[in-house]
Amino acid sequence: MPPPHGIPDPALLLAWYDRHRRDLPWRAPLGARPDPYRVWLSEIMLQQTTVATVRPYFDRFVARWPDVLALAAASLDEILQEWQGLGYYARARNLHACARAVAERHGGFFPGEPAALRALPGIGDYTAAAIAAIAFDRRTAAVDGNVERVVARVYAVAEPMPAAKPRLQALAAALVPERRTGDFAQAMMDLGATICTPRRPRCVLCPWRTACAAAAGGVAEELPARSQKPERPVRHGIAFWLTRPDGAVLLRRRPDQGLLGGMIEIPSTAWRAAPWALAEAVDAAPAPAQWSPLPGIVRHGFTHFQLELGIVAGSGQGGAEGLWSPVDKLDEHALPTLMKKVARHAISALAMGADESASNNGNSPESASRTGAKERR
Repeated sequence: MPPPHGIPDPALLLAWYDRHRRDLPWRAPLGARPDPYRVWLSEIMLQQTTVATVRPYFDRFVARWPDVLALAAASLDEILQEWQGLGYYARARNLHACARAVAERHGGFFPGEPAALRALPGIGDYTAAAIAAIAFDRRTAAVDGNVERVVARVYAVAEPMPAAKPRLQALAAALVPERRTGDFAQAMMDLGATICTPRRPRCVLCPWRTACAAAAGGVAEELPARSQKPERPVRHGIAFWLTRPDGAVLLRRRPDQGLLGGMIEIPSTAWRAAPWALAEAVDAAPAPAQWSPLPGIVRHGFTHFQLELGIVAGSGQGGAEGLWSPVDKLDEHALPTLMKKVARHAISALAMGADESASNNGNSPESASRTGAKERR
């Protein structure tokens, strides 16, 4: 459906933006030239993450690494540790790789063209368009979820997502003005974030209300339409809380590629669809020990599945590969949120004496040793 009064006027949106723009730590003051490093860093952090969550991380990063050359000189471990809790850890690895690529290939200066930006690690079509528009004023359409929602409503696009994405991209590109393209990109984002919100959009305050087909038809809150998502499957695993006589707990680094790549973890079995029996799980234990289950389950949601982790506790150190950390120094390691949950659960359960009731001097049927598991199968 076309807008009721023609194509929305970019000048109206820019005038609204000049009055109501959000004050964000990575955003340059009106009339000032944006810093490509801060634009890039914020765009990477904001991928699938809210502004409120990103703010403190962004402030810490730029205080510690004020430019791309400083970030390129940092170690991956330092970046992963500072990234803890922000999620989607592949972004942190790509952030490090991209900083080094900019330093090595471009002399510490970000390229301004979308094609050159897309050649850098971790920068896809949207991020390249956003950096090119905001930092370099290139005439490109930066189409994130906020912008998709605005455009779907302005043109009353009824086709459900994600099939509607190409059409929304084309419609958004046609709206970009010749001048102030960086401000226009940010104005579209702000409009979607503050006025054209997913629920209860404040249409009466929108600078494009008279040009919005969805507002005219009273269907703004119904758009963009979305296909029904399938339920996320559940995967299961067992985490091994192994302690030495001095109380230190065993940690190890996950492979660089894959989920939580390069992060520090509490060792565990593979994560699979079928629940693990203890006698089977101990074959994947990091060292021989008398393993005793701790009560309760740690649950954590990933984008494509839900994870349920049981925890077993044991003591020893023979044959264990990894690194040992005192419990009170776990926060010095790059532990993702999931592993922090596992650590809190284990510490709490052990403090209540759950290990004593579960092991019962090693004779409980709920206990299993790594060496005896195969004999019982």
